Amino acid sequence: MAKTQLNVRVDEGTARAARERALARGMSVNRYIEELVRRDAGETGRTFVDAAADFMRQYESVFAEEFGADREGRRRPA
Repeated sequence: MAKTQLNVRVDEGTARAARERALARGMSVNRYIEELVRRDAGETGRTFVDAAADFMRQYESVFAEEFGADREGRRRPA
């Protein structure tokens, strides 16, 4: 994978924390930051799926009443 260089300015406390945490994990600061961004980017998808699953659990009875068990998309006779 091609790499792109980013220049980021942070305060000294943040820089120190990044160096310490990267060192504690046995990786470079670059790799540490890269993993943080990847993890953060992946959370959006997980948050959406969790919210959708929660919605379906909350409204399962409403969907069942409206659409019934017919899986072909036809409504049950009233």
